[in-house]
Amino acid sequence: MEVYVGRQPILNTKQDVFGYELLYRNSMQNKFANIDGDQATSSVITSFMEIGIKELSEGKPCFINFTENLLEYLTPTVFPPHMIVVEILETVNPTDHIINSCKELKKMGYKIALDDFEWRGDQHNFIKLLELADIIKIDTRLTPRPKQIVFMQLLKKYNVQFLAEKVETMEEYEQCLQDGYTYFQGYFFSKPTILSTKDVPAQHQNFLVMMNELSKEEPDVLMLARFIEADISLSYKLLKLINSPIIGISYQIKSIQQAIVYLGFKELKKWIFLLSLREKSKKKEKYIDEVIKMSFIRAKASELIALEKGFRHEASSYFLVGLLSLMDTLMQQPLEKLLKQLPLDPEIKHTLMGQQTKYVPIYQLVLSLEKSNWDTIEKLAYELRISRECVYQIHVEAVKWTKEIMEGTI
Repeated sequence: MEVYVGRQPILNTKQDVFGYELLYRNSMQNKFANIDGDQATSSVITSFMEIGIKELSEGKPCFINFTENLLEYLTPTVFPPHMIVVEILETVNPTDHIINSCKELKKMGYKIALDDFEWRGDQHNFIKLLELADIIKIDTRLTPRPKQIVFMQLLKKYNVQFLAEKVETMEEYEQCLQDGYTYFQGYFFSKPTILSTKDVPAQHQNFLVMMNELSKEEPDVLMLARFIEADISLSYKLLKLINSPIIGISYQIKSIQQAIVYLGFKELKKWIFLLSLREKSKKKEKYIDEVIKMSFIRAKASELIALEKGFRHEASSYFLVGLLSLMDTLMQQPLEKLLKQLPLDPEIKHTLMGQQTKYVPIYQLVLSLEKSNWDTIEKLAYELRISRECVYQIHVEAVKWTKEIMEGTI
């Protein structure tokens, strides 16, 4: 399916781009769809990985709306502080939990913006929230200018800057500049640009099981790896996350288990939570299931042949080769481009790009099984010193395992 996100520039007093607000969209049409706030924000956040941070931010901070649930969960911390501005919706009730979360975010260096500002002095902790804010966003369409001036006078004693939203003419911009606004956003500067890419929906809703496991004092790495390996979408997203500027370190991965250990349980839990919210609103194209089946069969057959050959320590790497072998079909992008975004061991990358590596003989045998190319199967099985009967039995086991995975019984 397509992944969409709207992006609208925020300018400073010199009309230079200060940052971008990222907006949830569900198509190339510039319209907001009715969707749960948690799902909308999780979709925007995960688009960072799928479309690419460089393409979205261009090195500027991105304003992202956060709901109460996401704030209490400290979800903004999936990004470094310099990368985002935490935008708190006007619907968020500033409870003690929210205030404590915002204090934690401020200590870590995050900037906080209050969206569609209205004076809410009657609300518990409203003043505490103001004291933590860096930017106040005022909707110039909904808030008459005299009221805007009153707000700015009231907030003089707080260390905040003002952002004028929905500035649509040169006259409005000049008036806001004169009134003391530091930042400006609106159609006068630019309508939101819609960026998109392909995404592979998660295969199963195992998120709750993984979240429960990650909540334990000592999560089971092997169990988590099995769940993620059984889902091409999660495997791809985990690898891409590790290779993104969010994590900040490039590392060569040879298995999903290794990727989990490298990322850490705390960060993995945040991303599983975000992905679980997002998946609720996604639909899957019909052809996807068949491509996923082929990927699973390739992965499991490769792993089983490696184990038969005594390559126990490399079996998970053979699995990964098969699992990722059809990513170009699933994502509808060139395989070379996709592999550049993943922190894979060079030999795994070279195998997938058709070069000669230690993984190739088993990988070619698996592809020959898929095509029922009997002459090649006989030749490769002989070279690998594995019986034809054993190869066929492995193929049957891989198909059976895939059927159970697709039906959610594993």
